[in-house]
Amino acid sequence: MTNEMNPSSADFASMFETSAAASAMQEGQVIPATVLRIDNDAVVVDIGLKTEGRIPTKEFMLEDKQPAPGDLIDVYLDRIENALGEAVLSRDKARREERWVKLERSFSKGEPVKGAISGRVKGGFTVDLGGVNAFLPGSQVDIRPVRDVGPLMGEVQPFAVLKLDRVRGNIVVSRRAILEESRAEQRAEIVSDMAEGDVRKGIVKNITDYGAFVDLGGIDGLLHVTDMSYKRINHPSQVVEVGQEVEVQIIKINPETQRISLGMKQLGTDPWDNISSRYPVGGRLKGTVTNITDYGAFVELEDGVEGLIHVSEMSWTKKNVHPGKILSTSQEVDVEVLDVDSEKRRISLGLKQTMDNPWSAFLAENPVGTEIEGEVRGITEFGLFIGLGPDLDGMVHINDIAWDKSGDQAIEAFTKGDRVKAKVLDVDVDKERISLGIKQLSGDPIESAVSSSSGGESAGGGGLKRGATVTCTVTEITSGGIEVEFGTPAVKSFIRRSDLSRDRADQRPERFAVGDKVDAKIITVDRATRRVSLSIKALEIAEEAEAVAQYGSADAGASLGDILGAALASSKGKPKADADAGSLDDRGRLAAPQGDADDLKKLKGLGPAFEKKLNEAGVYHFWQVAALSDEQIADLEEELAIQGRFERDGWKEQADSLA
Repeated sequence: MTNEMNPSSADFASMFETSAAASAMQEGQVIPATVLRIDNDAVVVDIGLKTEGRIPTKEFMLEDKQPAPGDLIDVYLDRIENALGEAVLSRDKARREERWVKLERSFSKGEPVKGAISGRVKGGFTVDLGGVNAFLPGSQVDIRPVRDVGPLMGEVQPFAVLKLDRVRGNIVVSRRAILEESRAEQRAEIVSDMAEGDVRKGIVKNITDYGAFVDLGGIDGLLHVTDMSYKRINHPSQVVEVGQEVEVQIIKINPETQRISLGMKQLGTDPWDNISSRYPVGGRLKGTVTNITDYGAFVELEDGVEGLIHVSEMSWTKKNVHPGKILSTSQEVDVEVLDVDSEKRRISLGLKQTMDNPWSAFLAENPVGTEIEGEVRGITEFGLFIGLGPDLDGMVHINDIAWDKSGDQAIEAFTKGDRVKAKVLDVDVDKERISLGIKQLSGDPIESAVSSSSGGESAGGGGLKRGATVTCTVTEITSGGIEVEFGTPAVKSFIRRSDLSRDRADQRPERFAVGDKVDAKIITVDRATRRVSLSIKALEIAEEAEAVAQYGSADAGASLGDILGAALASSKGKPKADADAGSLDDRGRLAAPQGDADDLKKLKGLGPAFEKKLNEAGVYHFWQVAALSDEQIADLEEELAIQGRFERDGWKEQADSLA
């Protein structure tokens, strides 16, 4: 008792060590414990604090080795002492803590861990990693989707740790990563024994829309649909089926992705070899339509060789029509080879070339000048389309409808469906055009009038010739002149106000009435523009000159040149020259200027060059120009090579006004 009340220094040391050991132990830690005994339902252990702890026997069921008295094991200290004075211990929690440490070590090193799939949860499965549960996503179970995971349940196998969060107790693992790594090693080993061009046998494992996967003994290769056969294939199932053993050639090996491309058609002969010699351009042959698209139809000429008939080469006449309305699949057709490109493996074919060209046939049956009849199929702003059969149309241009009407007026007389006659004007086979004319059926009235000309200058001549006199009928009166027509067939013309009379007082259109008959002189005939210019004034001047020539020579013994020279010399107050023979040349023109010769410059637009030419012809004054007749002007223009200048520049009218 005295010893207990008075402890020795050794006792103090022992009690200090016990107190230090007790303070070192904290709840929530894994500590070592010694197995004292094994009861029916618990294992009794000593943790060194003169305190025993009891651990349920079931927590040792997963142990490979069952504990025995005297064994040292790790336990988890929940509480140092409970109400009974015993320590609360757990072997499961100790094992779990131990497992977390190992998992963290494996995760940091990237090493796989052992585990077994223990159950199914939403989105995947649970995996027991030796006391710690982890989540296995469904996409990480296998390389390919697995429908039945039953055979994998409970089987201990390696997993890769993708994510680890000890605080939240969250672990994500993957079986697929282990399989891919293993497969990559196997693929690398297998691929190293392969070379492009090798021929191997394999088993078709899967078929897709774009090809088939073939197992070459531990590694799969893709047999693309385009490499199965030289002929057109709509789906790989037409050539191979799942489970079939096939012989293939290795086309390409990608060393980075270890993907292998395979081919079957490469084991046979390429039908495109020497294709140009077997299918020369221009050759005709038979084929079968295999496919129809919006832009044409494909025709099989032999196994593996197809050509395209473009939609533009299908029909001569059916334009903008879908190929399916002309051809159908499996139809046998005659085609012509248009082009062969062996490098691009393309053959252009033509269907219409095997048929007669309808434009060539039409030209052979209806040469230019033939009269035809057809129905008006269409009316446009530029002409009429006339049906020439079931497939051909000809066009009557708006300017080829009528001689005596403008195109807009002439086209109003026609409606769709009318039967009309026309003449073939031109057939362009290359451009596939047929030009027709309606007015050409009756002939050009001007040409008819010209051909009937007798060459005379009187109304009795009856033809269209410059200088001829014609009798006209007034058809319309305007402020600028009168419209007339003459001849058979009728030719229309317009007489300008200034050409209605020599006297200015009579140059009034209103003095005429529709239906009046008037005589006029033809000044010009322009066949290109189909215009005939008439002048009453020119006729009056010509008649007066004729009368002067006729009566002057008989009564006074003077020639026309004498009378004209004297008249010109005395006009408008000019100094009157003697009308002697020396003042006029043999054409009745002045041989030298009389009076002020500079007044010729009063005509606007008359330059020095033309003034000189007129002087050389004996014309020095504007009043000489005013006295000239239209016939004299025409002769003068022809002599001076200045055709049309008097009328175009208005010199005669200016001279008349000045006079």
